[in-house]
Amino acid sequence: MTRSIRALLDRDDIIVSPGVYDGYSARLAQAAGFPLVSSTGAGLANSRWGLPDLGLVSLRDNLEACRVIARAVDVPVSADAEAGYGNAATVHHVVREFEAAGVSAVSIEDQVLPKRCGHLAGKDVIPLPDMVAKIRAATAARRDPSFMIISRTDAIAVEGIEKTVERVRAYEAAGADAIFPDAVRGRDDIAAIVGAVRIPVRINMGFGIRTRDTTPLMSIPALKAMGVRWVSLSRMLPAAAIKGMTDALAVMREAMMREDVVERADLVVDMKTIASLMDYDRYLAVEREFLPEDDLARRYGPGKNDEET
Repeated sequence: MTRSIRALLDRDDIIVSPGVYDGYSARLAQAAGFPLVSSTGAGLANSRWGLPDLGLVSLRDNLEACRVIARAVDVPVSADAEAGYGNAATVHHVVREFEAAGVSAVSIEDQVLPKRCGHLAGKDVIPLPDMVAKIRAATAARRDPSFMIISRTDAIAVEGIEKTVERVRAYEAAGADAIFPDAVRGRDDIAAIVGAVRIPVRINMGFGIRTRDTTPLMSIPALKAMGVRWVSLSRMLPAAAIKGMTDALAVMREAMMREDVVERADLVVDMKTIASLMDYDRYLAVEREFLPEDDLARRYGPGKNDEET
């Protein structure tokens, strides 16, 4: 899995990773043909714990969520390791833990703790030498040399583009495998970052979701033409899920007052789709292989298998 991310980046193309936050979203992204998924820190905080993205999710909670996502899919997973949960010594431990969880890459940002969503006001960044130390510790910690260390920077909103360019060059020199500038303000910022480093640059896009006064929406071909190698769609799936659930709940509230049965197949998927997505057949095949015949007959009826019930 770790080698496959590098193989994807070695192609003469741009890769796109939807932001996922649970088994459903991860498997849907894989089923749609995306070769890579990225955990979304905001999506995890919001969906799993009902918290804003303000650095409130613990390392252990994040690890467990990413372990579940990595186990659910057969494509590589890039994990959001926030700001590394401490100093360089902490980052060394954090990288070991995420690698053991089965992900293929981690992004570590240069925000001051407690960090916050990159598109919120009020951010601050740690001194450049401190982040360089974190990157050096992260690269030294990985056991698999193909495991990727992605250096995210939030310095554009805090220090401006010139200082950010200075930072990303130092991050590359410290051993970062990719640069992830968040809350870029437009084409000029992207061009400056891409031109400053030789390693891949990853950009976060909010397709369908305009971020407040920060990154404008740009097409994938336009980003590729600028030299961007990796695009994250961090907010797309959580926002789509919220919209879908909101619409379904609104219909249900109206249906509660009606005598007739309301069936809205346009708002939901059927059980067959869910069973296929979650690969029930694989579990049931194990059942048929190892359970006694009389147990199978009791469960499904004489002469019947699970597909006939």
